[in-house]
Amino acid sequence: MSQRPAITALSFVLAVPDAMTTARWWIEVMKFDHLRDLGGWVFVMRGRCTIMLGSCPDAIPVSELGEHQYFGYVEFDDIDAYWAEIDRAKVDVLKEPRDEEWGMREFAVRTPDGHRVMFGQDLDNPVPLQS
Repeated sequence: MSQRPAITALSFVLAVPDAMTTARWWIEVMKFDHLRDLGGWVFVMRGRCTIMLGSCPDAIPVSELGEHQYFGYVEFDDIDAYWAEIDRAKVDVLKEPRDEEWGMREFAVRTPDGHRVMFGQDLDNPVPLQS
């Protein structure tokens, strides 16, 4: 029997009004790195996580999506160090870091486009993606 295929990276695709504006927020505020600009699409990356931002000015505004505003849960090996690194003065913090009964330490933010993102650390079984 062969070994199970392994996930080697994690990517999210987001429709946003202006990809470059949103990418700047991810880079300057959330401390991701610029990966590439494909004209209408801008990719940002941190470790093995890529966020592909597509300019879709006619898409349904995120504010009209209700509970579907969440798009991802990004895990770190040290969530408190990441929390200290981001520019919190420019972040709409929905939940500050705290330990949860399900064994995660996590915080939540809302992007300028309205997407909600969770960032966490597994306190019971830390298995971070390799960068």
